[in-house]
Amino acid sequence: MKLYLVPTPIGNLEDITLRAINVLKSVDVVLAEDTRTSGHLLKHLGIGKPMQSYHIHNEHQTIARLTERLLKGETMALISDAGTPAISDPGFLLVRECIKLGIAVECLPGPTAFVPALVNSGLPADRFTFEGFLPHKKGRQTRLKELAEENRTMIFYESPHRLLKSLAQLAEYFGEDRQASVSRELTKLYEENVRGTLTEIITYFAEKTVKGEIVIVVAGKKS
Repeated sequence: MKLYLVPTPIGNLEDITLRAINVLKSVDVVLAEDTRTSGHLLKHLGIGKPMQSYHIHNEHQTIARLTERLLKGETMALISDAGTPAISDPGFLLVRECIKLGIAVECLPGPTAFVPALVNSGLPADRFTFEGFLPHKKGRQTRLKELAEENRTMIFYESPHRLLKSLAQLAEYFGEDRQASVSRELTKLYEENVRGTLTEIITYFAEKTVKGEIVIVVAGKKS
């Protein structure tokens, strides 16, 4: 009776840990955000465990059935398409319910995109705040106004088609000369890290076709 949270590579498949492989081999079922994506990974690792879909659109409906199975003695591994489950991906609700019911939960250490993006940004990493995705519409301006006063390094996730809009808004609220870094396609073949002021980064990406997963790191306000 145990739920494992198993981080999976964000790009380079060699970033899977030996412990993660052993856990995936040992559980009764693997809960996957996208069974097709995870199926490729498990096949690459030579793992043939049953998979069940667990994603943002069905997590509310499936939690009761999953915890019932766990209480009967099954072991499960929760994985997302990439990175650590529950970090801007489904997982929080299931973990909370397991803890409430006394089901053991164990999270393995492993890949997550914001850590390498922060460390290689060259910005202070002793204190930082992870903001995930900014609200798309409602509450977006309020959040930006609040963060304009934040003195810790800030980390955001963003999609390629919203990158320039978000950078422009960050420059508007934080100042065009605020230092920042944009990491794209971390650990993958075309990994790219662009550092400079928000204005310089906007100029760089304005001339590019942006693809892949994006992490934006922005310096905090100087006190």
